[in-house]
Formats: sequence, C-alpha cells, structure tokens
Amino acid sequence: MTTLGTPLSPHATKVMLLGSGELGKEVLIALQRLGVETIAVDRYDNAPGQQVAHHARTITMSDPAQLKALIEAERPHLVVPEIEAIATPMLEELEAAGTVRVIPTARAARLTMDREGIRVLAAETLGLPTSPYKFCNSLEELQAAIDAGIGYPCIVKPVMSSSGKGQSKIDGPADVQKAWDYAMAGGRVSHGRVIVEGFIDFDYEITQLTVRAVGADGQIETHFCDPIGHVQVSGDYVESWQPHPMHPAALEKSRQIAKAVTDNLGGQGLFGVELFVKGEQVWFSEVSPRPHDTGLVTLCTQHQSEFELHARAILGLPVDTSLRNPGASAVIYGGVEAKGIVFDGVHDALRVPGTDLRLFGKPESFAKRRMGVALARAVDVETARSNAKLAASKVTPRKA
Repeated sequence: MTTLGTPLSPHATKVMLLGSGELGKEVLIALQRLGVETIAVDRYDNAPGQQVAHHARTITMSDPAQLKALIEAERPHLVVPEIEAIATPMLEELEAAGTVRVIPTARAARLTMDREGIRVLAAETLGLPTSPYKFCNSLEELQAAIDAGIGYPCIVKPVMSSSGKGQSKIDGPADVQKAWDYAMAGGRVSHGRVIVEGFIDFDYEITQLTVRAVGADGQIETHFCDPIGHVQVSGDYVESWQPHPMHPAALEKSRQIAKAVTDNLGGQGLFGVELFVKGEQVWFSEVSPRPHDTGLVTLCTQHQSEFELHARAILGLPVDTSLRNPGASAVIYGGVEAKGIVFDGVHDALRVPGTDLRLFGKPESFAKRRMGVALARAVDVETARSNAKLAASKVTPRKA
C-alpha cells in the first residue's frame, strides 16, 4: 500500500481494529498520524481505542454473523485483530473471498487465537524447543497428564485467554482443582480446555518484538527490536524494560526462533514472541501477531514504538527498530471496583526524572485491571526500572 488517502474522503485508507484496548488505542493513534481513517471495534462502548478513532463500533466479535455484517458494511482495506476472542473462521472466509485483507493473515489470526494452534505449530511442525505440554479437556485429564510425566511444578492456562487471565502454577496435588477452576473462569471463551506445561527452570523470560515489513526491493524483510525483559505475576505483566542483557548466543537463538515462527505465520506487521532463556538455551513460549503488552516500554525507548512499527509495517512503509535509550514501564492497577474513577498523584508521578504516563481511559476499574502505565527513560535499565516503579506508585486511582 504505497498510496495513502485522506480520512473521511472517498479516497480514504480505512483500517479496522478488532479490539480497542490500550494497545489498540496506541495503534490507532499511530495510524491517524499517517492520515488513515480508523474504525475501532470492541465488545463494550467507550473502549480506550474508540475514544480516539474516527468511528466506534460495538459488537460481539466472536459472533460470525455480526463480524461479517460489520466488515461488509464498513469495507475497510485492512482488518487488524487486536485480541483473541474473534470469529477467525469468518475472517478466513472473508479474506478468501477477497473482501478484506487480514493482518498479518487470517490463518495467523486463527492459529494464534488459542494456545493450542500455536504450540502445535511451534513444537510439532517447526520442531522448536518448548516446555513439555499436554492439552486437557477435563480435571481428570489434567491430573492424568501431570501424573504421566508433566510432573510438579507445572503451569496451567486456558487455551484462549490474554494477559495471564486464568493462568496459575501448580506446586502439588492440592492445587490441581483450584487451578482447573481458575482456568475455566479466566478463559476468553468457555472452551473447557487447558494446556498444562512442565515448568522450565529458566533464568529470565523476554519478549522479542519481530517485524515483518516490505523492504526497498518489495520483498518482506524481518527486523528485530532489542530484547524486552519483564516481570510477570500470575501470568500478568507488571513491569518491563529494554534492553534486557543477553548472552550473544542466546540472543541469536531467540531471533532464529522468532523468525521461524513469524515466517510460517506470514503477512506483515509486528509480532510479540515470548521466550524462556537459561544461559545459552532458549525455549519458545507464545507469540502474539500484534503489539505486546510488555512492549509498552517502547513508547519511551525506541525511535519508533511497537505501535508505530505495526502501523508502518501493515501499510507497507519502511520501519526503524533502533533503540533511542534504555527505559522501563510499570503497571498502574485500578485498585478499586468502580466506573469513571479519578487519578490522584499524577503531578507527583511526573516529577520523577525522565518519566511519562499513559492513563488508558478504561470506563470501568477493577482491582487488578490495568488502568495505566508509568514509563521512564534513563542512562541505564536499573535507574529506569526504579523510576518507573516510583512514578507508578505515586498514582492512586479512586472512586470519584
């Protein structure tokens, strides 16, 4: 797509995002800076991305009929899935009919919408190193899989969820029932199916942001951002930093794995590839064919953030993955259950050197819902992490 139109004109370049949370919001802003007409779709009104898009639409995205009707009515040039709970078979049908182009591809959206498709692709089709795993349809199957070789400790996740929802660690037999129940409550769609993974004794985990973009010769080229380190609690990211120091051999293996997965998925755009690392060993964990929550740190570290990279790549434009400076991010949780909350301490947070905030504008707060993020740039990662956490701690969401 070498020619871009003018928004709200007959020649507009139209992009529809399916899912318009905080990550989608940043993609929409990046697209709008390039003069793209944007359509933000979500399952609830006034989602963060809907607040900044040209058009806001609210539908049940997992309903094939609703999804088809909306795409046929809006006729976007590109459909960009930003969450997992989407009727991907309908996207494949519409893409095959030439109705729309799906980012990165409809097949990639289908394979990565649940952990089963992508794990089977990585481990069995591509032969990449992963943790030992089994898929289970019942509590009994889960227990049998653990007893038959997965062992303790292990990790249980719903086959379809996001941001760590429904994920837990099992340390012994007493935890199995609780983990199954938590997975059933945390899945995006009630599949009644989980993946149980053997625990890898890793030193750290990283996100390797990987971009497939059109090169000067018109062919797809793969670009890598500096590795992002992160801390997760119950599967949910709470802080991230860039760059994460790595052994050169481990970095090379990480990029080989990321390229193998993203080459197979195809298309254009940014992918978040999650990896476990111990010394020079690297294991594939997961991949998202879209900007990654840990990559929020790139808003203060890279010349082009992961959101700008995604926008440029899907439009066929050149990308620059270079690092500007070290930095870190720290999550700001809601802390309260309320609608239309207010934030105290913003003034104090922004007095911390080199910091910035993103308050997402979610209309409803939950105790453990991510409502914002503090960003900090510094001369080194350690200083940036300290300042990001300090700034985040000064922001206090409360009922109005």
